Amino acid sequence: MPDTTPDLPALPVTFRPGRTRAVLTVLAVITFAAITAVGMLLEGLGAGERLSFALTALLLAGVLCLLARPRVTADEAGVTVVNLTNKRRLAWAEILRVNLRQGDPWAFLDLSDGTSLPALGIQPGIARQRAIQDARALRALVEARSTAAPEGPRD
Repeated sequence: MPDTTPDLPALPVTFRPGRTRAVLTVLAVITFAAITAVGMLLEGLGAGERLSFALTALLLAGVLCLLARPRVTADEAGVTVVNLTNKRRLAWAEILRVNLRQGDPWAFLDLSDGTSLPALGIQPGIARQRAIQDARALRALVEARSTAAPEGPRD
């Protein structure tokens, strides 16, 4: 059977959708600037109405920044998965498998408690090949470091 596992990345390593994050961050800045500018340039608006334009722009920019937040960070002790509104720390032994199947919007981590955790930091949206490489690298790290992995070396 040929060895298709990638070289293990040096720890700590962070996986995140770089292009998607860049697009969302630029969009957040443009959205904030455009809506605020429209609010300031419209004649006949009071201070409260102008402020409401700026606050609406800030809210929309915040949502876009929230969408740019996901990442997966692996270090010596385990993996930290940061999704849109939550953050979860996992020990290596808790992760059984890393899945990124055809058509999946992001990678999933199969956990030892029988659940599956979405890892939005690895998503094939704009950069499919990068997401596949990241999922393979994380899978190789899990296989190398997890004591719960069924394919561990035997004495």
